Amino acid sequence: MIANLLTLVFLVSQPVAGTADPVEAGTPAPLNAAQQGALRCSAAFALVAERQSKGDPAALEYPPMGERGREFFVRSGAQLMDQAGLTRATIEERLRAEAGAILADGSLDEIMPPCLLLLDASGL
Repeated sequence: MIANLLTLVFLVSQPVAGTADPVEAGTPAPLNAAQQGALRCSAAFALVAERQSKGDPAALEYPPMGERGREFFVRSGAQLMDQAGLTRATIEERLRAEAGAILADGSLDEIMPPCLLLLDASGL
């Protein structure tokens, strides 16, 4: 489910204008708090968007995440590629891990309020 969700909802393999796919040079550097937060929120938005597309009443209480969440992910992904030197494959792997962790610990409703603030602050 997570693999399909992240691939279909956010089209991870879609090229991002103005960025090149960096060459993987060993282990990527750890992400700073802002980068990790953007990655975690991208995963949360993908989970909510998927649930909204299925008519989940709890997910529908959040603002629509399909378009805004996807744009947030695209912009955040481009920044991660530029600033942290991550490849699309590495971003996808980390995004899946974040989504899995959110599902495993049941923290989606807990992290959505700060993620929505981050989304609003991004101007999307």
